[in-house]
Amino acid sequence: MQGKNNYEHFNHLNRNIMKVLLINGSPHKQGNTFLALSEAAKTLEQNGIETEIVHIGVKPVRGCIACGQCKVKELGKCVFDDDICNRISEKLDTADALIVGSPVYYGQPNGSVLSLVQRMFFSAGEKVVNKPAAAVCVCRRGGATAAYQTMNMPFEMMNMPVITSQYWNIVYGREPGQASLDTEGMQTMRTMASNMAWMLKKIHSGNGPDYPEREPWAPMHFIR
Repeated sequence: MQGKNNYEHFNHLNRNIMKVLLINGSPHKQGNTFLALSEAAKTLEQNGIETEIVHIGVKPVRGCIACGQCKVKELGKCVFDDDICNRISEKLDTADALIVGSPVYYGQPNGSVLSLVQRMFFSAGEKVVNKPAAAVCVCRRGGATAAYQTMNMPFEMMNMPVITSQYWNIVYGREPGQASLDTEGMQTMRTMASNMAWMLKKIHSGNGPDYPEREPWAPMHFIR
C-alpha cells in the first residue's frame, strides 16, 4: 500500500525541477543548524535543485499518542491540527527528498523535531516512502553520533535511501555563527548535498555522471 501510494505522490516528478525540503529542527531560526542546512541548500541549488528550509518554530509540537485516528479515518494527516505537523506534512507532497536538521540536547535530537517526524511519518508516511533523506546534527562538543543515529532510524523504517557524506553529517558550534568556522563540517554538508543531488538525478532522470563530483577532503582538527 505504501509503495502504491508513494508512486502517486511521485506524479509531480514530471516537473523539470526537483525539490528538497529541509526542516530546521532548532528553536533558533537562524542559528547553527540553519547555517548547516543552508550550506547543503546552496550545493543543491548549484545542482539545479530547488530547496525550501522550514523552521519548526518555538511553539510546542505535541507527541504522537498512538490514537490511530489518522489511519481509522484515512486522513493522510494527523488528527490533531493545532501545531505545525500537518502544515509541514503537506510540503512533502511536492518534495523529492528530505533533510532534517537538529541541535543536540543531552545526546539526543531536539524533542520537538522528533515528535514532528514521528507524527508525520505515522500519519502520512506514504508521502516519504522511497524518497532520499538525510539527517544533520549540530552540537557544541559531544553526543552528536547518538543523535544522528536516532534521526536516521525513522528514515530506515520508511524505505528511504539514506544519504551519507565523507563523514557523519555533523557540524560543530555553540554560539551563533560558529558552525561556519567548522570547515570540515561545512564541507561534509556540501558533500552530502552533492550526493543527494546525484541520487535524485539518477532516480528521476537516469542521467547524470556515474559518480557525484566531490571536493578534495579537507580535514579539520579541534586542537591545532
